[in-house]
Amino acid sequence: MTTDAFAGRLFGAATASLELATVYLGDRLGLYRALAEGGPLTAAELAAATGTHERYVQEWARAQAVCGIVEADDGHYRLPPEHAEGLVDRESPAYLAPLAAMNATGALVMRELLDAFRHGGGVGYERYGAEFRDAQQDLSRPLYRHGVGAWIAALPDVHDRLSAGGRAIDVGCGAGLAAVELARHYPAAAVEGADLDEASIDLARANARAAGVDVRFHVRDASDSGLGGPYDLITLFDSLHHLARPGETLRALRAQLAADGIVLIAERRAEGPFERFVHLVSVVHCLPTAMAEQPSAAMGGVVAPETVLALAAEAGFPEAAIAPIEHEMLRFFALH
Repeated sequence: MTTDAFAGRLFGAATASLELATVYLGDRLGLYRALAEGGPLTAAELAAATGTHERYVQEWARAQAVCGIVEADDGHYRLPPEHAEGLVDRESPAYLAPLAAMNATGALVMRELLDAFRHGGGVGYERYGAEFRDAQQDLSRPLYRHGVGAWIAALPDVHDRLSAGGRAIDVGCGAGLAAVELARHYPAAAVEGADLDEASIDLARANARAAGVDVRFHVRDASDSGLGGPYDLITLFDSLHHLARPGETLRALRAQLAADGIVLIAERRAEGPFERFVHLVSVVHCLPTAMAEQPSAAMGGVVAPETVLALAAEAGFPEAAIAPIEHEMLRFFALH
């Protein structure tokens, strides 16, 4: 790549970052939703519908049109339905608007991240703030809503156990969305969730109430010997790499497993179209949060399959293998 080409790449990255900032504004101010539900609208009509300042909205709408996010025609702005799905449909797998909020709020910890780079240590998850936490659950909701049922159905023994009233716990449950989906698909099962972040557990309990399911959530370390087993299914969905001591946690979870139970781990695929994204997120979020607790294995968000299998063997699991669950962004591991 020539110097000019690389400079062009950096300029393109800066432009994309600014575009994402305007997506954050459109999402948080309800501009996209107003266009989706009532468009086409003039800037004045859009400002009136959202309680915002007309001049700012006019500038925002012009920029959105230049970027091709909205369409402009004779002073009216329209959000195409195929774009609306990714910007306002919270149930769609294409809903990626929360990435803008995560990017904006994640920038707030950059000075702390600079300090971590210079002196070691990390940046605790709570330092990313409530808005980051909310955006993370909004981004995860379609993934779990459309995925959990199929993932467990691909494991017939686990499916049968939960259908018959077995016990399951999601470790590192965050906002509890995966546990809620487990309870929705398996109403006879006893489902729990555990996470160290108290604010996330508050969200999880609210999500369970909203879904009308009975899930018990705990603010608890996954390596706690009093976690409450035995469990027929223990899940760690996109959370193993966040653990400061993953080997210790897996050993503790093995002790909480029922006879013939399964620990099901999902980690991101750092390959194909997701390779750059996973590596970049690891730098600014995954590694710093894991290093906030010391001593730390400092895994980072890029976890090779052989690393997971080696951790499982060291933790004493007799069997560990890649699970027969197909997903473009996640790779699953079944530990027995």
